[in-house]
Amino acid sequence: MSRAMNLSVAQDEIKRICADMGISTTSVEPLLPSGSRVVCLTADGAFALRKKMGGKVIEGSVKRVPRALRTAP
Repeated sequence: MSRAMNLSVAQDEIKRICADMGISTTSVEPLLPSGSRVVCLTADGAFALRKKMGGKVIEGSVKRVPRALRTAP
């Protein structure tokens, strides 16, 4: 199972949910026009997050924001 997933949820909410669940992430980045891509540190964390987010997981291809256009948190 992949540790990466795309969710129809804002970055701040993903970070909050992961912190509440004790899930470590290596990356949380925006998608265009909305949503976020998250990469969990472990496969177990990814499984738990997928289960929690259920219908908010985006299936199929997405458009990522180029790194040069992302703003620092």
